[in-house]
Amino acid sequence: MDAIPLFPLSHGLFPDGMLQLQIFEVRYLDLMKRCYQQQKPFGVAWLKEGSEVQVPGQVPLLHKYGCLAHIREMQQVQPTLFHVLCQGSMRFEMHDVEAGQYGVWQGSVTYLPQDPEIEVPLNLQALADRLGKVISSAQKQGVMDQLPIFPPYQLDQCGWLANRYAEAMSLNADQKIKLLGESDPLKRLEAVSRAILDS
Repeated sequence: MDAIPLFPLSHGLFPDGMLQLQIFEVRYLDLMKRCYQQQKPFGVAWLKEGSEVQVPGQVPLLHKYGCLAHIREMQQVQPTLFHVLCQGSMRFEMHDVEAGQYGVWQGSVTYLPQDPEIEVPLNLQALADRLGKVISSAQKQGVMDQLPIFPPYQLDQCGWLANRYAEAMSLNADQKIKLLGESDPLKRLEAVSRAILDS
């Protein structure tokens, strides 16, 4: 089990996903500085109950699964405002949450295995084709910086493809958490496909 600093959000993060944050709370300004200088990740936890902004005496209730975030870029816009660009990495399961230094919540977590490489089957190839067209169109128009997807584009891999759809779809938090916690990337992609058909 590992202890990591947590950043609770009403929307979470998936492995290899993009997360852009505007940091203005003192506790998180300090956290981002430390993580950036030490090249250490922090945990993005999905809020079940509570506020993203600190409320005295309030303990946030967090969902079971989360994802590590690594800072790729950090820009200090003002002394108390950072723009931070992060990339998701390993998924984790939360066991315990407690108050930590400077008001940053700390989570006791175990890491989930990285997705095995499973190629997208023919019956789900349309999902890869659809996202491939979006990426190709953005490349042709020179607007890749507006597409919230980091390369490499692993359109042939079930896990990577499922994660890109899962983070972009308008699903509720419970549905997204279920996808995040699914260990079989093919089953995750199949669940995404069913969700699209149901929408």
